[in-house]
Amino acid sequence: MSNEGTRKLAVTIPEAVSLSGIGRSTLYKLFANGTLVPRKSGKRTLILVADLEKHVADLPPAKLAASPLP
Repeated sequence: MSNEGTRKLAVTIPEAVSLSGIGRSTLYKLFANGTLVPRKSGKRTLILVADLEKHVADLPPAKLAASPLP
């Protein structure tokens, strides 16, 4: 079976950090406040990719200060 075109359903904490750009400590805060729900498979902690994508998509837009023109 080929991995071409397949996508992971869940990722580990280090993969979630790399995939989302969210820091490890922030992920644990999101677990603690119920924003993201970690899953356990044996000793491994997994995060559903769909949950991670939804969280990032729901973040508010950044408000950037306009730079003065020269």
